[in-house]
Amino acid sequence: MDASPTNRPTLADVTRGRILFGGDYNPEQWPEETWHEDVRLMRAAGVNSVTVGVFSWSRLEPTPGKRDFGWLDRLMDLLHEAGVGVVLATPTASPPPWLGHLHPETLPRDEDGHVEWWGGRQHFSHSSAAYRRHAAAITEDLAARYARHPALTMWHINNEYCTYDWGDEAAARFRDWLRHRHGTLAALNEAWGTAFWSQDYGDWEQVLPPRRAHYLKNPAQVLDFRRFTSDMLLECFTAERDIVRRHTPHLPVTTNFMPLWAGQDAWRWAEEEDVVSVDLYPDPRDPLGAQSGALVQDMTRSQARGPWMLMEQAAGAVNWRGVNHPKPRGLNRLWTLQAVARGADAVCYFQWRQSRQGAEKFHSGMLGHAGPRGRTHQEIRQLGADLARIAPHVHGGRVTADIAVLHDWHSWWAGDQEARPSRATDYPHILGAWHRALWQAHLTTDFAHPEHDLSAYRMVVVPQLYLLTDAAVDNLLAHVARGGTLVCGYMTGLADENDRIRPGTMDARLRDLFGIRTLHEWWPLEEGESVRCAGFRGTLWSEELEADGTADETTPYQGGELDGLPAVLRKGRAWYLSTLPEPEPLRALLTRAAAAAGIRPPLDGLPDHVEAVRRGALLFLLNHGPEPVTVDVPGTHHDLLTGATRTDRVTLAHRGAAVLRP
Repeated sequence: MDASPTNRPTLADVTRGRILFGGDYNPEQWPEETWHEDVRLMRAAGVNSVTVGVFSWSRLEPTPGKRDFGWLDRLMDLLHEAGVGVVLATPTASPPPWLGHLHPETLPRDEDGHVEWWGGRQHFSHSSAAYRRHAAAITEDLAARYARHPALTMWHINNEYCTYDWGDEAAARFRDWLRHRHGTLAALNEAWGTAFWSQDYGDWEQVLPPRRAHYLKNPAQVLDFRRFTSDMLLECFTAERDIVRRHTPHLPVTTNFMPLWAGQDAWRWAEEEDVVSVDLYPDPRDPLGAQSGALVQDMTRSQARGPWMLMEQAAGAVNWRGVNHPKPRGLNRLWTLQAVARGADAVCYFQWRQSRQGAEKFHSGMLGHAGPRGRTHQEIRQLGADLARIAPHVHGGRVTADIAVLHDWHSWWAGDQEARPSRATDYPHILGAWHRALWQAHLTTDFAHPEHDLSAYRMVVVPQLYLLTDAAVDNLLAHVARGGTLVCGYMTGLADENDRIRPGTMDARLRDLFGIRTLHEWWPLEEGESVRCAGFRGTLWSEELEADGTADETTPYQGGELDGLPAVLRKGRAWYLSTLPEPEPLRALLTRAAAAAGIRPPLDGLPDHVEAVRRGALLFLLNHGPEPVTVDVPGTHHDLLTGATRTDRVTLAHRGAAVLRP
């Protein structure tokens, strides 16, 4: 089978009308007699898919070149007999101790040159030829052995790619990468601005990763190193992907992203995956946990361009926060249904059976230390039944959005430099604040790269994109020119792709679009400080702007050094915000802009804490509030979760949900 993007296997080839439900399964931690109990309990809970082998390299290859597949053979057979499909992982995220001992060059080094030793996980250098050779060998043998096994449904490569390496082998690969990107040393010196601080390079061997420096590092060098790291990890992924794809071209391949992690350009990575998957762990005590989940779900669905896979979530408490709280009754179900509402066709957990030993023994499992009678496992069983009921109606359904939130890892990397006007302007915080405003306004959003085709969207929102390529600027201008609405936050369009500040502080085309003659000064605010504007207060940032007189509407600052100058400008369908309004005013402004663009929530008059999402013909209603609530839903609908018929209104319990079909 051709594995071209138009003819690759998809998640639908695995789900086949179902929602995949299960989690990571690590049976090598348990005696084999436990496996039969596991399979029996999986079937009772409605589990139809498990991920196996993620951290099993030392069991599969106990000594160099020796293979032990017998235990995995028996496990695969057992799961197949029980009707549980297997997502088989390559074990390369955690090399066995013998690899680091025999090949110390496979161990990554931090920016101070310290070695990261074995004893944990992810202790591999992405640039190490020895690591890549051994990873390819175990992957090749694993794929050859199980390619025709009837339990195998999908491949999962490595796990949560997240390593950095500043070592010598990485330095050599970095130089190769830079030659490919820039061509010549002269071009590199120009791109990095090495005339500053006498940093001109006269020989490629002088070029190093941005290791520990006496003072500030070159931000353009750091930006390229982040790009390089993402690309090296991607090379590791595609090398193993190509091996398993050669053996099983009919099966899809994935690897799990971490939510909004800074180390991967996930837009580029998603193009190389058959199935886009993510791990998602909102804090159950966070009052904005549901919105945090919605942001990651919207982003993952957008990367997948359709249905996606929730590879990991927690059935209860995790183990890495200062205080690790369990999920209260009903929250796991509510957040899982939220993921399905926002496009997931697979919802899985880390892990099936909670570990008794090791670093994650306090991380919850679908089957916890309390056993089958524990509340967590009983809720898992209820959830399995719920997903089985709704799957035939929701599977493959699309979530449509009229709003795109623009996000770019390269802009994040460039803006997140040591020497910047304010470290209080944390990019994920800004992105979250804008998405939260839209979520609380009941407006469903996609995410998009600034160079993506935006023609399907009535409104494009740019919370902050410090770095914009010329192509991205042209794309924003074209969106407005064809009748779209653009709402843009501060610190956008300041730098080009090499982190050079554009003349006039902001790209001239954007200044003209928003009606700005001159951006004189940035006035960042102290943490907790605010500025008064007409009708609201601004936080984190303010700017000394001079309008050019072409704006249709301005909202001025009131008082202080910026008194009378524009805080918000609107010129036609283009809005510019030079501060971050407090949550309610930001929500009101975005709601107003959306309404002017003809965008409305799925239902009118929704209560504040009720989330409403349309997926295909279905309407999901999710109550994140502290009390039961009644929602007006005109017409007659069938609730797939309860089987009841609802006419004109639906009552949702605390943490209750409804999945309505007309």
